[in-house]
Amino acid sequence: MITFNRFVLDNGLRVLVHEDITTPMAVVNIMYDVGARDENPDKTGFAHLFEHLMFGGSVHIPDYDEPLQRAGGENNAYTTNDLTNYYCQLPAQNLETAFWLESDRMLSLAFSEKSLSVQRKVVCEEFKEHYLNKPYGDVWHKMRSLAYQSHPYRWMTIGKELRHVEEANIDDVKAFFFKHYRPVNAILVVAGNVRTEQVKQLAEKWFGSIPMGEPYRRALPQEPVQQEARKLEMEAAVPLDAFVKTWHMDARLKPGYYAADMITEILGGGGSSRLYQALVKEQQLFSNIDCYHFGSIDPGLVAIEGKLVKGVTMENAAKAVDAEIEKMMQVQIPEPELQKVKNKTESVIAFEDMSVMSRANSLAMYELLGDATLINKELARYQEITTEDLQAYSREIFRAGNSNTLFYHATGK
Repeated sequence: MITFNRFVLDNGLRVLVHEDITTPMAVVNIMYDVGARDENPDKTGFAHLFEHLMFGGSVHIPDYDEPLQRAGGENNAYTTNDLTNYYCQLPAQNLETAFWLESDRMLSLAFSEKSLSVQRKVVCEEFKEHYLNKPYGDVWHKMRSLAYQSHPYRWMTIGKELRHVEEANIDDVKAFFFKHYRPVNAILVVAGNVRTEQVKQLAEKWFGSIPMGEPYRRALPQEPVQQEARKLEMEAAVPLDAFVKTWHMDARLKPGYYAADMITEILGGGGSSRLYQALVKEQQLFSNIDCYHFGSIDPGLVAIEGKLVKGVTMENAAKAVDAEIEKMMQVQIPEPELQKVKNKTESVIAFEDMSVMSRANSLAMYELLGDATLINKELARYQEITTEDLQAYSREIFRAGNSNTLFYHATGK
């Protein structure tokens, strides 16, 4: 049971406090309700660009890292299609340093042409290195645009096109910041060797005077139910043929999400999984194969991807994958296999809860989803799933008309 206290400042900032006196450390986690799905389709990559800009100096603090390091702290951030998260960990006695730093960059970044130019170059180089010049780097650019026709999940967090970041100007940046990075669209979680009353005082002192901002009302285009299978074939100078196939699945809070999580674990959860045993070890069609889902808030994708053994045709590999999928739909999963996956899920949740930083991040995530108490209810949702549920949901998501297939052929050059 993860215990926490919650309060809301007058400017709309939601604050959650998780007290843990067993550690000398404190974690300050700020999650903003903005991700790549909230970008203008003609100006993508901005949420990720901001992850970099937020470390480039704020209105009163030119260097974020140096004072945090002097206080014995470390920090990082990440951006997804759904959200942006900034977090730092430092000795609990230096907690106020983190409040000072985080509140100042929420108040306002130090917008400058120089900072924008530097971070724009960094992001553009990242785009080129990982998505344009890297073998298989464009796989998910292609797959997302194949699987999604309407929803903004059709582009990746890095952005849809390199030029969108290259052409970002200071006015675009300011508008995006003051639309999304406001107290009313943020969640502050403080965890570790802290006290709720102490956090209340610091939150009021450092965040209370920041203007609320306009609440962001999300109205995204919804993806229509896919009725016909889609397929794309392409060639690239890569060492091995690659096979990728996806199916649409339920949103994060729907029952199907939990079923899909267990289905992907059965099919692709490591060396004992069905796909690995059948297609790598026994039939030797793939050199590696994985099955997973994106964990996205809006309806996401179940994915199977793997590299083919040289000499194996794409058609034979696809047939073998389809055969394993057919088994999921036609034959109920044995109870011991289901229990094994439930046990693994329980251990994963328990392991995540061991770290105070993970607990802080999870609390922020569940608060973003609408109810932080979900952190203590997740395991029960998995335990309730039956073999009948998994078979029924397999039939729902793995229907042929819901599939998107990418044959990524190696040219051998």
